[in-house]
Amino acid sequence: MDTPVREVTPQGEPIPLSAVRLRRTRQGTVSWGDHHVTVGGDAPVRVQSMTNTDTADAVGTAIQVKELAQAGSELVRITVNNDDAAKAVPYIREQLDRMGVHVPLIGDFHYNGHRLLTDHPDCAQALSKYRINPGNVGRGDKGDRQFGQMVEIAARHNKAIRIGVNWGSLDQDLLARLMDDNAYRARPWDARQVMYEALITSALESAKKAEEIGLNGNNIVLSCKVSGVQDLIAVYQALAQRCDYALHLGLTEAGMGTKGAVASAAALSVLLQQGIGDTIRVSLTPQPGEARTQEVVIASEILQSLGMRAFVPSVTACPGCGRTTSTTFQELAKQIDDYLRSSMPVWRERYPGVENLKVAVMGCIVNGPGESKHADIGISLPGTGEAPAAPIFIDGEKAMTLRGAGIAREFQTIVENYIEKRFGAHA
Repeated sequence: MDTPVREVTPQGEPIPLSAVRLRRTRQGTVSWGDHHVTVGGDAPVRVQSMTNTDTADAVGTAIQVKELAQAGSELVRITVNNDDAAKAVPYIREQLDRMGVHVPLIGDFHYNGHRLLTDHPDCAQALSKYRINPGNVGRGDKGDRQFGQMVEIAARHNKAIRIGVNWGSLDQDLLARLMDDNAYRARPWDARQVMYEALITSALESAKKAEEIGLNGNNIVLSCKVSGVQDLIAVYQALAQRCDYALHLGLTEAGMGTKGAVASAAALSVLLQQGIGDTIRVSLTPQPGEARTQEVVIASEILQSLGMRAFVPSVTACPGCGRTTSTTFQELAKQIDDYLRSSMPVWRERYPGVENLKVAVMGCIVNGPGESKHADIGISLPGTGEAPAAPIFIDGEKAMTLRGAGIAREFQTIVENYIEKRFGAHA
């Protein structure tokens, strides 16, 4: 696929307009009913999330899945760790379908997944994808048998699987084997390099076994989770060179608040810009009182900031300085951003393309008019010493000027009318 360009470097090389998919992977589909989510190949990078409810609480889990889906999660993973959880899965799926939420569900299995999928065939059918950790399926021949059981069930039901390796639960037999091999090297690797190789080898050997058992390789996604930014980049760069399977990205145990958000953005952005990654998750520890959906918001913002996806209209706002007279522009920017984001579950259906809308809320005359002209619709609020007036720019042209105490409400109404006119059914 040709990369769109706008100009060239001094050396004559094209400058890409935005990040593009540089690595072509196998393309599969994760489906539920008539709802299909393509993964890999030329498909967009998908946003994934995970519930933190007790899966046995079918109602509570279904509600959280709905919230995550409405926030923009295209795949949602749920814990399936015991019989009660496995029994609840079909009811969760039924409630979601009744609510019109057709997002595919991924079952997260560790230790006893082979038994749960065998004993609860309705659970196996209700899930769209299984996550299998090679380090937690058992050791030796027992592990091979149990892994094989899960793969056979996936193949029988035509389900996708994610072979999810984690450095906190590596296959100890494999690790011991690689450490022994390393001891005979003329120049032995350090312990970190051996760990990298163990992660990659575990994923690739497991994928090969799955295909030998009969699973279509297009239905396999790999992940090698670590919690360090540089570790994640190094592992996935090496993994991408050694296979063409779709890859799931994410720092495991990224952390809380700004630490988790920044670390995830730093690691994922480097890899995504290199064309590595087909699905992503931000494993954010929620702060007290924070919605689980925050991890979806951050994952979506990473992709949108890179120019790879558009999920919600973007709001450009200045940070404020000594020239700004009040917090009016901050409050208005937040109000508009919250309004646009909260409206998206309905707008996705009603106003196709609205996610590409660009809004500017600026605080003074320095960059205000210019930024507002570059946006689809923008407002430049008065700064220190400026006339108490707020010019509105629509499609690059000054359309009107607002004055008085009701500027915020008036501007929101103007935005609403613009969206209806541009993206509504009659547009």
